[in-house]
Amino acid sequence: MSKMEVKTSLLDNMIGVGDMVLLEPLSEETFIGNLRKRFEHNEIYTYIGSVVISMNPYKSLPIYTADKVEEYRNRNFYELSPHIYALADEAYRSLRDQDKDQCILITGESGAGKTEASKLVMSYVAAVCGKGQEVNKVKEQLLQSNPVLEAFGNAKTVRNDNSSRFGKYMDIEFDFKGDPLGGVISNYLLEKSRVVKQPRGERNFHIFYQLLSGASEDTLKKLKLDRDFSKYNYLSLDSATVNGLDDAANFRTVRNAMQIVGFMEDEVQSVLELVAAVLKLGNIEFKPESRVNGFDESRVKDKNDLKEMCELLGIEQSVLERAFSYRTVEAKMEKVSTTLNVAQAYYARDALAKNLYSRLFSWLVTRINESIKAQTKSRKKVMGVLDIYGFEIFEDNSFEQFIINYCNEKLQQIFIELTLREEQEEYVREGIEWTNIEYFNNAVICDLIENNQNGILAMLDEECLRPGTVTDDTFLDKLNTVCAEHQHFESRLSKNSKFLTDHSLPHSCFRIQHYAGKVLYRVEGFVDKNNDLLYRDLSQAMYKANHSLMKLLFPEGNPAKVNLKRPPTAGSQFRASVGTLMKNLQTKNPNYIRCIKPNDKKACQVFTDSLVCHQVRYLGLMENVRVRRAGYAFRQAYEPCLERYKMLCKQTWPHWKGPARQGVEVLLKDLEVPEEEFAYGRSKIFIRNPRTLFFLEERRRQCLEDLATLIQKIYRGWKCRTHFLLLKKSQVVVAAWYRRYAQQQKYQKIKSSSIVVQSYIRGWKARKILRELKYQKRCKEAVTTIAAYWHGTQVRREYRKFFRANAGKKIYDFTIQKIMQKYFIGLKNTMPSMSPIDKTWPARPYLFLDGTHQELRRIFHLWRCKKYRSQFTEEKKAIYEEKLEASEIFKDKKALYPSSVGQPFKGDYLEINKNPKYQKLNSVMDEKVLLADVVNKINRANGKGASRIFLLTKKNFVLADQKTGQVKASVPLPDLNSVSVSTQSDGFFALKLKEGTPSAAKGDFLLSSDRLIEIITKLHRTGEASADRDPISVDISDEFLVQFKQDKVCVKFIQAGPKNGNSVACKRKNNRLLEVSVPSP
Repeated sequence: MSKMEVKTSLLDNMIGVGDMVLLEPLSEETFIGNLRKRFEHNEIYTYIGSVVISMNPYKSLPIYTADKVEEYRNRNFYELSPHIYALADEAYRSLRDQDKDQCILITGESGAGKTEASKLVMSYVAAVCGKGQEVNKVKEQLLQSNPVLEAFGNAKTVRNDNSSRFGKYMDIEFDFKGDPLGGVISNYLLEKSRVVKQPRGERNFHIFYQLLSGASEDTLKKLKLDRDFSKYNYLSLDSATVNGLDDAANFRTVRNAMQIVGFMEDEVQSVLELVAAVLKLGNIEFKPESRVNGFDESRVKDKNDLKEMCELLGIEQSVLERAFSYRTVEAKMEKVSTTLNVAQAYYARDALAKNLYSRLFSWLVTRINESIKAQTKSRKKVMGVLDIYGFEIFEDNSFEQFIINYCNEKLQQIFIELTLREEQEEYVREGIEWTNIEYFNNAVICDLIENNQNGILAMLDEECLRPGTVTDDTFLDKLNTVCAEHQHFESRLSKNSKFLTDHSLPHSCFRIQHYAGKVLYRVEGFVDKNNDLLYRDLSQAMYKANHSLMKLLFPEGNPAKVNLKRPPTAGSQFRASVGTLMKNLQTKNPNYIRCIKPNDKKACQVFTDSLVCHQVRYLGLMENVRVRRAGYAFRQAYEPCLERYKMLCKQTWPHWKGPARQGVEVLLKDLEVPEEEFAYGRSKIFIRNPRTLFFLEERRRQCLEDLATLIQKIYRGWKCRTHFLLLKKSQVVVAAWYRRYAQQQKYQKIKSSSIVVQSYIRGWKARKILRELKYQKRCKEAVTTIAAYWHGTQVRREYRKFFRANAGKKIYDFTIQKIMQKYFIGLKNTMPSMSPIDKTWPARPYLFLDGTHQELRRIFHLWRCKKYRSQFTEEKKAIYEEKLEASEIFKDKKALYPSSVGQPFKGDYLEINKNPKYQKLNSVMDEKVLLADVVNKINRANGKGASRIFLLTKKNFVLADQKTGQVKASVPLPDLNSVSVSTQSDGFFALKLKEGTPSAAKGDFLLSSDRLIEIITKLHRTGEASADRDPISVDISDEFLVQFKQDKVCVKFIQAGPKNGNSVACKRKNNRLLEVSVPSP
């Protein structure tokens, strides 16, 4: 089966009819019945040619997944079942591959799913276009612009919880590869009257509720707001909370979206301040105040809200208060100031609120455009997405419905024109004769509304500009005069018969026959809404505000640029916008999505025939089908047509070798289809009547059933033959394995029998040999026994005469041997620990073992010490060697020694290599420092000590100033003759230098240190380690001489009394004597 047969066609597995062009018979009842049937099976999309009808399912369907996107990607429009992705893909591929600018027009009434449809289109395009950091950023900004605009432009209505209250047109710009570069958004006719008043059961714009619900307490405090909705007059309370809408979460989404789009934090704060100002503005109330001239003047009741609003906007309170009380009218060089009554003040307040919010919304759109606009100036491809209100017919239709329906008339006009043009171009392209199609041309209705001379909008503008008393009734009178004879205009009075009345029309109303049906408009409010006046005093007051956005939103308030010209009316502005939009759409290839809501209850699986019928009529869907079917109802390229129906003809089945067109011609000729039912184009076959297509489909279905039966027959035969051959093969294998098994069993029996016989024979032979061997062994044992007894008898005879002489000595030796054995075993079990300082030793059991016992104790101790020493590291060994040497020098000679035994010899107590304080001193030392400590150098003049740093290396010792680190003396160790210390617990020691050496010029050194034992031990070890000099001798005496330059001084150590305290004191007695008092131990 070919690849195209595997694909799911529009005509395969069809529920109802997927394309309304193929609906037979065509009527309004069958049309709606087909929609209902597909809707009940969750088929919400249906085609009318290239137009997509979208039914709102009011529930989530699993048809928008990433797999669905891939399924519809780069596929023919009619290749798969109807889907909005098929239209989006067709538009995107036409833009990318054929360089044709596209536009997607999405229409339908509120709640029909227009906004969701536009999101689906944008998300599909974002999914299939290119990837990359910059491209993804542009896509994200385009998609995130939706939450911002929805928050400020959408509201909850009785028909839709997220109803767009503005029209939106977005031009998405692409480069030559089809990657998005940016976009431009245009907005149309924001329903700003909703700011000040909402119908029952509806809400104000989402942003007000989102701000109060989702903003932090700190933000609300800055904005001077409270979370309670009931405190604000502009917020309706009966629908403040909506099921399924989380305003707090949506507020966070909006803040995040604004950040992604590119809003700065101060811009977001400015926008929120204006939203808060609108809420505060609604709370301002007025009271009348009588004046001397008898007229009432309005005054603000409670000025607290006015004050807070002025603080938010940076306006002087008195300026805004005056603008609510007075109105200044300028005419040429004159200014006239009039007071406003309470009603006028409320009108001015509401007008300011509406203008402030609508201008803020326009600024938001402009600001978003600045962020998402394409940065490159090269030529760009454009895809426009139009999400605009559908045709509206309410019980009470006013100016807004009139404007909206005018826009839909223009869209219907361009739809018919572009659809016919597309049909005609395809016919001409395929070489099919074009026949004119009769259809209703609504240009006459558009002319009735927009004609510059006598159109309804022109007369409304003229009435608004006319001096004198202007009311809605005067406007209606003018319409009755000018338009009464128009065939699509109806009113209660006609021009020719003023006294005849049409009782089906209420007073103050007129009716227009639109393409979608008759609509009754109430003229009340037409003039005011078209004027859309904001008093100049309010504009100027807003311009004076210090707020960053106010001068941008109210440029007409600039006193330096006073413009006395009347601003354009709302109708003229909208007409110009619609005109621009129509010109834009006419330059692009159109794609249509018609959205329909199945019921007014927002419930799933509920289909209201009357409501759907009403929408089908005003969307002009039947007219669309008739235009599409006016020529040929179905057309298809030759290749897929031949691929689909080739099994209907023996000549084309299973493969056609020639051109596809010839194959289709042979096929249709063989099927005897009448020639008037089809026409051959250059690349497509055109079928006039859907019945012909259904005939082909029915024949194809029957043929597929026959082919399926044939395939089943062949498959079953093949399956049975295969099964038989498998059974036959299996039987052969089973028989072979059985024969093998039987032979193996027979062989095993023979083998086991042979083994039994062999084992019996071997057993008999072995027992025979065993009997012989046992006999031989008994014989040999008997001979040996007899010989042994005989030898024993001979020996005893010889030994008997020597036994008495040697028995005592042998018994003594045996006894001693047993005692020694018992002694050593006992010594082994009571052995002391391995610690060298453990002096325990088992008691000797016998006196004659005393010498042996002591020698063993000595040997064990030496062995234990050797074991203990073998565990030492080199570093620890050096420490113990130093301690051992200190013991040899000072033990029992110096009273200070016992206290030094438990103190480890650290050496470098000053950490001279690490301490930055001694960096200078460290740099002078070119050898490793063995000892670094602070000592006291004794002055011979007064016996007092001065702190010095004592450093010892392998070659010399150094004395340095403790504070500065300056070297005071550096003495080579060969110049050191001896060291003298006392026998007492003091820390004094004298370093005596050899006479005649350069170092001896200044004399010996008398020093004092708490670490005397360590210093002298390291000096002594350093002297012993050097082979080229004599070891340094250590003299221990309580009286010794010290050479100070030319004089010798005697240093004498004495025991101090209790009154001298516990410290060592050195005093000079005379020029030749220094006396050191050492406290008693």
